[in-house]
Amino acid sequence: MFVNEQIKAREVLVIDPEGTQLGVMKTDEALQIAREKKMDLVNVAPNARPPVCRMMDYGKHKYEQSKRDREAKKKQRASGVKEIKFRPNIDKHDFDVKVKRGQKFLEKGDKIKVTVMFRGREITHPEIAQRLCKEMADSLADYGVVEKPAKQEGRNMIMIISPK
Repeated sequence: MFVNEQIKAREVLVIDPEGTQLGVMKTDEALQIAREKKMDLVNVAPNARPPVCRMMDYGKHKYEQSKRDREAKKKQRASGVKEIKFRPNIDKHDFDVKVKRGQKFLEKGDKIKVTVMFRGREITHPEIAQRLCKEMADSLADYGVVEKPAKQEGRNMIMIISPK
């Protein structure tokens, strides 16, 4: 944003602090009027023909803008991908604990990457991991939907669940 002497255009459309258009005038003349009102001349639309300039307290404007940006940043939350790992021979209680953890992640708005890890000869029974993934998806059906169904990738079976 160009302010006061930084404005290079010869003529500008001037808007006063109340929002009324003062019309097209030479930049020097507009600067003179802004100084008389103890304001800054700020170029708000540099690509317009002629460029649009507004009279305002630039320091106050900049402060309020940064304040709005901080508020917007507070409200925005990046949803991440949380991973839940287990093996095909997981115990029922341990599986329930993993389901509860997944439920909390989905409630927060995070995606879940469910990974069933194979070791040794466990890889010869992918149907067990498939059943576990289906059971996990069914348990979390109230909180999320399966984005990517269970698929074997190397020594792991991976499934992704996203929040509703």
